[in-house]
Parts: sequence; structure tokens; C-alpha cells
Amino acid sequence: MDRPVPLAVVVVLLLVGTTLLYAPAARGAAFPILPVAESNALVSGLSAPSLSPGDTGSFAFVLSNPLNGTLTSLTLTLEVYAFVAYPGNATSVPPAGATPTLSGASSNGSLASVSVPSLPSGATLRAPGDFSVEATAPSVTPSGTFAVRISLSFLEGSRSYRLESRGFFSQAAWDNATGAPNHNSTLSASRLGVSGIVPETAIFVRSNGISSVLYAVLGGSLVLAAIGGYLAWRRGPGSRSGSWSLRDPHRAPSAFGKRRTKDGD
Repeated sequence: MDRPVPLAVVVVLLLVGTTLLYAPAARGAAFPILPVAESNALVSGLSAPSLSPGDTGSFAFVLSNPLNGTLTSLTLTLEVYAFVAYPGNATSVPPAGATPTLSGASSNGSLASVSVPSLPSGATLRAPGDFSVEATAPSVTPSGTFAVRISLSFLEGSRSYRLESRGFFSQAAWDNATGAPNHNSTLSASRLGVSGIVPETAIFVRSNGISSVLYAVLGGSLVLAAIGGYLAWRRGPGSRSGSWSLRDPHRAPSAFGKRRTKDGD
């Protein structure tokens, strides 16, 4: 019989255990900036499946076009990029041969992409339904949390846009983009070299020996933490300069949080 796990253990897992990110360095500004209201609406309703080893489940999300023009060459990419084991709370790169594999229109192990040739203004596509992206946990997948970062690229007319989630940026790059004079908070997409920020999610894998109740609490808490952080900065007014006001920029929006042992982790 599963023994109850103290709430303090869950809190430690949330605040300490799921903290490292594996992200490339930020690039210089190269893409036009979207107002926050438009970047928020492009990807919504994002969630990942909770799996047992050997299981397959579907991601859920909505792609929308809030812009005035038609979007073309639209590509949404999902990638597993970090892992936090449970129990033990060890954070690492995803384990080779034991990481959930992603499948979609185009996939390669821990990465999958969905391509949409054209999305008219005001149109909406849903997954699952209009298309599907699935995750499969190999039978040897360890218990824990697999963070999934998201990127979105498209054309509107002759202009090329790219949005990325928190997991693409090092701590140094994120601090640079969220710092403002007089200790104010901001989020500058232009400093990150992208058109805007999109949310990310996490796959939860639980072995038969781990309490499903614990994983339900842990999984729900992590997703709510990521969504809460995302909402904390999305409330600010849009700006073509790529800056938005923030309550707590260092907590948004990531599946694993902000703590690292070094920049670029």
C-alpha cells in the first residue's frame, strides 16, 4: 500500500528539485516583436500527458491566429530538454534510451513538429483533433518529470516571426531581459532575440511503485506554477518595443523554475 507523502516533500520537489534548465545562449534581436495580447493568443490550452512506463498519451493545445493577416509556413515544435528524477530529486539531461519519445507530423526522438501551411486570421486549430502530437514512455523510463519546451515560427506576409518558451534561454539571458532600472520588473522579447514568449509544459512519468496521488499533486502543482508564472507577465500592456511589465519575471514561464548551478544550464 502506498504511504502518504507529507506536503513538505512536494514543496521541496517544486522549489528545489525541479530547478535546472538546459538552454542555449540568447541571440541578438532578429525578429519583429508582437504585442503581448497577440503572442499570448497564438498557443493556449497547453498540457502534456501523465504516463506510466510503456504508455502513450497526447498533448493538448490550441493554435490560433490573432493577427490581421494570414499566417503561412507555421511550425510548432515541442522538445524534451530536461529531467528531474523522483525519488531523489536529481536533475539532469534526459536519460538516453529512457526519455519519452514524441511523435507528430515530423518527429525525431525527443522532438516533434507540427506544420500548418496556412492559418487565416481568426482561425483556430486544436490538438488532439485537427492534428496530434503524442508522447510514448519506454518501458525503462524512470519516474520523474520531463520538461518540454515550445517554439513557434511563421510568416505573416514577408515578415518572419519566432516565439520560444522559457526553456530556450540561459539564466544570464533571462536576467538581462527581465531587468529594469529602479528595481522595476519587465520582460523584453527584443533582448531575447524573439518575437514573444510562449508557455511550456512537462510530461510526468510514474512507475507502479509510486503513489498516483503524489504524482497527481506534483504534476498539477508544476503545471499550475508554470501557468501562474506565465499569467504573471501576460497581464501587462502590449508593446511593439518588446517590453512588458512583470510582477515577478524570474519565475515565468518555465516548467522547472529558475534555479541553476551555472549559466546556460
